[in-house]
Amino acid sequence: MAQQAQGMDPVVLNDIISRLLEFRHVRPGKQVQLMESEIRQLCAVSREIFLQQPNLLELEAPIKICGDIHGQYGDLLRLFEYGGFPPNANYLFLGDYVDRGKQSLETICLLLAYKIKYPENFFLLRGNHECASINRIYGFYDECKRRFNVGLWKTFTQCFNCLPVAALIDDKILCMHGGLSPDLTNLDQIRNLPRPTDVPESGLLCDLLWSDPCREVSGWGSE
Repeated sequence: MAQQAQGMDPVVLNDIISRLLEFRHVRPGKQVQLMESEIRQLCAVSREIFLQQPNLLELEAPIKICGDIHGQYGDLLRLFEYGGFPPNANYLFLGDYVDRGKQSLETICLLLAYKIKYPENFFLLRGNHECASINRIYGFYDECKRRFNVGLWKTFTQCFNCLPVAALIDDKILCMHGGLSPDLTNLDQIRNLPRPTDVPESGLLCDLLWSDPCREVSGWGSE
């Protein structure tokens, strides 16, 4: 059974989710009307949940694993329509919720709302675009500034700096946004990464978020 979080008025939270899901019945691209205070509360409450949970999440199957969304809010809703809306299915998202697409705000707000509502069934990892130096350039900063203000973007940055960075499913499947690191020798290194933190330009955290598999790279065993 899904466990629901405290820390946010359930009536307010359900109303936010309801408004975000109304998008299914309107023309594609229409903006969902949310108040800045509501968005800030989503960031603040989810941030505390992220910090209460480990940096390396230890999860159990069955769970649906989802890749980049990049502000494609219609795609996110279709994903839930296909896989089941929470809490009818458990989810692990691997990061890159914002930038590039036109509706990063709707995308991240629904994901944070579901994280607050179902903290033990719905999980979000950090991607390389959940980083101020990246989403300052690729669209999220501009969307926040255009629709609200720069201060809201800074609030999201504080939230993103607390996201977990990896998940281990059934002690068998290690999930992260990017890939492995030559600095990684045991999983405690991931567990012990500090939060909140920005993404450094090198090292373990950078690799977990940025490394892409490449056949030409030597030193790794076959799958």
